[in-house]
Amino acid sequence: MEADGFVRRRRMTAETPGNDPGVAGASAGAEVRWIGGRFWGVSESIVGSLTPRIGGETELQTVHCIRGAQDQTEDSEPDYEGLPQGASTSTHMLAGAVAGIMEHCLMFPIDCVKTRMQSLQPDPAARYRNVMDALRRIVTTEGIWRPMRGLNATAVGAGPAHALYFACYEKLKKTLSDVIHPGANSHLANGAAGCVATLLHDAAMNPAEVVKQRMQMYNSPYRGVLDCVRAVWQKEGAAAFYRSYTTQLTMNIPFQALHFMTYEYLQELLNPHRQYNPSSHMVSGALAGAIAAAATTPLDVCKTLLNTQESLTLSSLSPGQGPGPGPGPGPGQGQSQGAHRHISGLAHAFRTVYRLGGLQGFFKGVQARVIYQMPSTAISWSVYEFFKYGLTKHQHDKRRSQHREAEM
Repeated sequence: MEADGFVRRRRMTAETPGNDPGVAGASAGAEVRWIGGRFWGVSESIVGSLTPRIGGETELQTVHCIRGAQDQTEDSEPDYEGLPQGASTSTHMLAGAVAGIMEHCLMFPIDCVKTRMQSLQPDPAARYRNVMDALRRIVTTEGIWRPMRGLNATAVGAGPAHALYFACYEKLKKTLSDVIHPGANSHLANGAAGCVATLLHDAAMNPAEVVKQRMQMYNSPYRGVLDCVRAVWQKEGAAAFYRSYTTQLTMNIPFQALHFMTYEYLQELLNPHRQYNPSSHMVSGALAGAIAAAATTPLDVCKTLLNTQESLTLSSLSPGQGPGPGPGPGPGQGQSQGAHRHISGLAHAFRTVYRLGGLQGFFKGVQARVIYQMPSTAISWSVYEFFKYGLTKHQHDKRRSQHREAEM
């Protein structure tokens, strides 16, 4: 099977030498090695265990046609336009999980830069001119593994989040298209399906985003992912992991609607027959991601502020401007209240960004965000379409082989 061969080849190339104890940021190095070993080891077993089940699911869905129609289609290649009908939900979930993990892991260093460049009150040592300057300085001053801190939290969240995301999108896209525009592609259906899929994706991904972004910040006080989870839980409560959820949805719903509509529109132009075409998937994904990312940058800046609760930003707010409700602290209470002050809610995040950065503050890190999203969405769509095509082709070949054996 093509997908099996791909996984085995990537598994061999993903094996790296042991860690160097002299490298700064060894915890991040451990995260990279952990997720690399776990992902490639587990994915092979998942493919092997799911494909028989997938075949069974699709066989149950097969409509029994007359003998002549079966003979005519047995020797033909699988119809790519028909993959959403032929591919099971398990196929979409597996392909989506692999695509999500690869997308986030490969682009993680740029994501780290984006998070830092969106800081409203950065430390003088963490003020960067551009993406390459940020990467160079982070690696030089903090260690080669520093841009990878928090990677394992992201990978753990990205797998189930993208599995739900793509499975929901594929199912709703077909259902809504049949209602809105039977027999044809509907951009309205694509956008609506993307919006609903985002609800599931963000519910699974938001806690991982909080942990990841806190570990990406300059001088992050956390030793590792578990230390960060424990500290946030104890100091701010479970609600802190979903403090930015409404902001995330406010950002991602228009982002994903624009992203999916642009992707499907570009596919109509570049790949009208909807065949498996890696270059068209890559180009369409990159352009769709860039357009959607640039348009939703202000909301992403607010989301980053809510997730990170930057200490310098909080300390720069006077007691009267603090986000906590009620009047300012009385005598002898300033330090106590200031320690518990936090920014909560999208409206307060907007006010804080505008107060500290003006209109330009809403577009901090826009360059890094676009540079991150273009290859990120290109990788996601390319890997997703590859695995979906490979798994479905394997099912088709298996059914054809079983049919020939039955005839003999």
